[in-house]
Amino acid sequence: MKIRTLALNLGLLAAAVSPAAFADTSRDHDSILAMQGEYIVDFAFDETVLLQPGYERHPAMRSGGNETVIVVQDTPTKIVLQHILVDGKSGHVTKHWRQDWTFEAATRFEFSDDQTWQVRAIPAELTRGAWTQCVYEVSDAPRYCGTGQWTYDNDVPTWTSDTSWRPLPRREYTRRSDYNAISAVNRHTLTPNGWTHEQFNTKVLRKPDGTHVELAREFGFNDYQKTTEVDFKPAYTYWTATKEYWAKVRARWERYLGQPPGVHLKTKVDGMAMIIPLFEQAGSLEEGRKVRDAQIDAVFDKWVERAPTEASARR
Repeated sequence: MKIRTLALNLGLLAAAVSPAAFADTSRDHDSILAMQGEYIVDFAFDETVLLQPGYERHPAMRSGGNETVIVVQDTPTKIVLQHILVDGKSGHVTKHWRQDWTFEAATRFEFSDDQTWQVRAIPAELTRGAWTQCVYEVSDAPRYCGTGQWTYDNDVPTWTSDTSWRPLPRREYTRRSDYNAISAVNRHTLTPNGWTHEQFNTKVLRKPDGTHVELAREFGFNDYQKTTEVDFKPAYTYWTATKEYWAKVRARWERYLGQPPGVHLKTKVDGMAMIIPLFEQAGSLEEGRKVRDAQIDAVFDKWVERAPTEASARR
């Protein structure tokens, strides 16, 4: 009996660390890295299903830009990708969003309330064999996370997240106040000429008593098409001058997002109270001036604090 039990345990261990398992993780890793590069991007958002009486469909939204995706960190289980926009005519550079990918992450941050993100454990059955993608604002403030597995049906690399909460995007909170959260599923797919990001969004009014009112569903489609027609040198010049600075900014966010309870921002929802001084400090570095660590700390000390614990938030 002991021999049979030992053989069974060894068999399970071998399956857990089989070459096929490593190969799958390696393929996932390469799929995420494949999102780096230079792109012309089209952004499209359309409200589809209307869920409340009298609710009128809002106009479709269309925009676009030139964006390079730079690898900031690359290990077998953690990849960080930074997006940077470049205006094709002026060469003006804007640090855009960031996406972090972690294999079998133990925790993630979740948008729980106005300007509040709680750090919570990811259920073992959800994170097993899965990658958690966390998305960050231009200031590296948190936006949302999702967890899911990469699939390769018909040789099409696709990652699909679970459903998670996120705050309103900039395109919405500057003009709307009838809802305050989005329940979203995100899907990334590699294509022959780039990659796509599909968003399956539900616009929700979360009330103080804990009830939810779903207003409408929305489909978002971001299409990243590789290009050789845009000069991205200004983006790389900017990143060379500022990458160490932004690493310090990320480290300060990690003090709040790396462990419970999470983070609360004291800024308005647009976050400009932090975005402006952080961008100005990065601009100083571009011009050859120094930025002291104390200057970064001053911004965080003024606008960032720990989130209330889950228990105190419920009281």
